Amino acid sequence: MEVKLWNDKRERELLESLADLYAIIKATEKLERAYVRDLVSAADYEAECLKLISQFNSLTSSLAGVVTIPRFVEAYRLDCPAALNRLVQSGVPATVELRAAASSSAPASSAASAAAIAQCVQSFITAMDAVKLNMLANDQVRPLLHDLSTSMGKLGPVLPPDFEGKVKMCEWLAKLNKMGAGDELTEQQARQLNFDLDSAYSAFMASLPSTGL
Repeated sequence: MEVKLWNDKRERELLESLADLYAIIKATEKLERAYVRDLVSAADYEAECLKLISQFNSLTSSLAGVVTIPRFVEAYRLDCPAALNRLVQSGVPATVELRAAASSSAPASSAASAAAIAQCVQSFITAMDAVKLNMLANDQVRPLLHDLSTSMGKLGPVLPPDFEGKVKMCEWLAKLNKMGAGDELTEQQARQLNFDLDSAYSAFMASLPSTGL
C-alpha cells in the first residue's frame, strides 16, 4: 500500500523545506566539528559557513509562523549544539568572531566591540540575501540598507568615514529616498547593488585583523 507524505503541492513544499532545514543544521554541525579539529582551513570554513548561515536565514524566514527552531529541534531530536550556536545564537562564522575580538581588543579600535562587528556582518548577509532573492521593492531594500549603514556607523575606529561601504550605502539610500515605497529596482540597478554590497563586504572583512589561522 502506497503511503502519501503529502496531500497537495503546498504540503509537499513544506516537507521539502523542513528536509532542507534539517540538512542545513546537520551540515553546520559537521562543519563546526571539522573546524575545531583543524580538518578544514579557516578560509574554506568561513566561506562554507557563510553559505549555510545565508541558507538558514532564508529558509527560516520563509517558514516563519509555521515552525520554530526549538520545536523543530525537539521534534526531530537533533543533537547539534554547535550548529545551533552558530546559526541561531551567533549568526556569523567562528573566524569572524575571532577577528572581531582581535579588532575590539586592539588599542586603535577599543570603541568597536566584537558584538558590533558581528552585527555588521549579519547586516551585510541579510542585505545581500535579499537582493539575491529578488526582494527589490524600495520598502524591502531601504530598511536593510539603513540597518547596514547604521551598523557600519557604530564601528568608528574600524571603519573610517570615507570607507567604501559607507559611501556606497549613503549613495544608495539617497537614491531610494527619491523613490516610492512600491517602486522596484531595475535589473541593472539590482545587479549594481549586489556588486556594491559584495565589494563593501570584502573590504570590510579585509579591514579586520587576521587571527593568524
